[in-house]
Amino acid sequence: MPDPTTKTDGADATIVAVFPQRPEDRLRLALRRLDEAIGEQSMAAAGLRDAIGDLSRTMSRLGESVAGFRGALDNAAGEIEQALAASRRLQATADRMVV
Repeated sequence: MPDPTTKTDGADATIVAVFPQRPEDRLRLALRRLDEAIGEQSMAAAGLRDAIGDLSRTMSRLGESVAGFRGALDNAAGEIEQALAASRRLQATADRMVV
């Protein structure tokens, strides 16, 4: 069954939209389009909420990774301090042996 809001010419299949003449029909059409737009907006908002949730989880994992990296750097700094102290002791021992 053809759409009552469009007319087609059989030869070139041009689509012409029919604008409702009665105010009630125009209101009904406007409300239907508004309802469709609200539905699309609702789906977009749900997508945005999902994306924000994904971002939140990603940022949480990033925070955990940064904390782990910071811990590893602290351990490395401690090991470097120990190595530096050991090298100074060795240097002092070497200096005493030379004299």
